[in-house]
Amino acid sequence: MKKSASKAWWTAATVRAIKTAAQAFIGACGITAVIYQLDWRVVAGTTIMAAVLSYATSLAGLPEVN
Repeated sequence: MKKSASKAWWTAATVRAIKTAAQAFIGACGITAVIYQLDWRVVAGTTIMAAVLSYATSLAGLPEVN
């Protein structure tokens, strides 16, 4: 677990989490706007969950970090 404690790991994982959250945000806005009025609670929840899951996935390893 030393790998996850390094600054390089946190930087790479954060970059991935931000990108994943942005994609989830755009997708959630589009879907909620089509199905019903834009529900910001659903969009926020989806975005946060995507970021958390991205960090969890990064625990398995990041190719950017040696």
